[in-house]
Parts: sequence; C-alpha cells; structure tokens
Amino acid sequence: MANINLRPWREELRAEKQQQFIVMLVGAAIVAAGLAFLWKSDMDNRIAYQQSRNAYVQTAMKELDSQIKEIENLRRQRDELLARMRVIQDLQGKRPVIVRVFDELVQTLPDGLFYSDLKKVNERIDIIGMAESNSRISALMRRFENSEWFDDPNLSNVAAADNRRAGYSQFNLSVTQRTPGVEEETKQ
Repeated sequence: MANINLRPWREELRAEKQQQFIVMLVGAAIVAAGLAFLWKSDMDNRIAYQQSRNAYVQTAMKELDSQIKEIENLRRQRDELLARMRVIQDLQGKRPVIVRVFDELVQTLPDGLFYSDLKKVNERIDIIGMAESNSRISALMRRFENSEWFDDPNLSNVAAADNRRAGYSQFNLSVTQRTPGVEEETKQ
C-alpha cells in the first residue's frame, strides 16, 4: 500500500505561518509600544528637567532683581549721605568765613559811618548805611577795594537822611564777597 498523506499539510503550514506572523506582529507591536513608552517617558523627563532648570533660573533672576533694587537703594542712600556730608563739610568750612566777613566789615568801616541794614544774596552783600559826609563813603569804598575779602564796590544811591538824622547821608552800596584762600586755589 502506498503512503498517501491525506492530511491537509498546506493548510496546517499556512495556519502555523499565520500564527507565527501574528505572534511576530504582536511582539513587534509590544516592542514598538515599549519603545514609544520609553521615548515618551524620556521626553517627559527631559521636559520636566528643563522646566525645573527654567524655574531655578527664574527664581535666581528674581533674587538678582531684588538684589539689584537693594543695591540701587543703597547707592541712592549713599549718594544722599555723600551730599549731606558735602553740605556739612561746606558749612563747616564756611563757618569761619562768615566770622571773617563780619570782622572785615567792621575793619573797613571808617569813623563817622554806620550800617543800618546788611543783606547777603549769594556772594553779593547789599549795604544800607548812614554817613556824616560823602568823603566817608568814598573812604569806605577805597577800603573795600583794598580788602582781601571784598571786590567791586558799587555805590547805587546817596541821599540826604530824614529829619531824625540831620547832617547824615543815607547810602546804598553793594559789594562782592570773596574768600582769599579759595580764589588762590582756583587760579592755580
């Protein structure tokens, strides 16, 4: 008897190959899904890491901004303090000057003349006074010209005094104050 194989081997082979294909397809899908999951989680981790770095940079920038504002406030306060110190130093430096100016006003004052009003505007001193004669006013102006502390005497008005001061002349004079030590320094 002849060996006849009646089994449908081709269908079995086809079914087996189809089953292998499905297993390989499912395996490839599982591997692809695993790789996609790994890729997505790696991207999520990278994004989270970058966001944490950005958040760190932003907080550092806020801290630096607050430090910059504090530095600006400190600089402003320093400038204000320096300005105050300069004002105080100027006042301290000018304290003896006003005493010297008053002393020089007294020293330049000739006999028979007195001041009734003194005003200082910046470096100009306006003087209103009474004199027994016009020659005394001229002597005062010459003394101002020879003084180290005064310059440019300018007589603006001479008039007879009122009835209370008969025989006196009232005069208006302006003179420029200078400080001898300061002007010598600026000329050099």
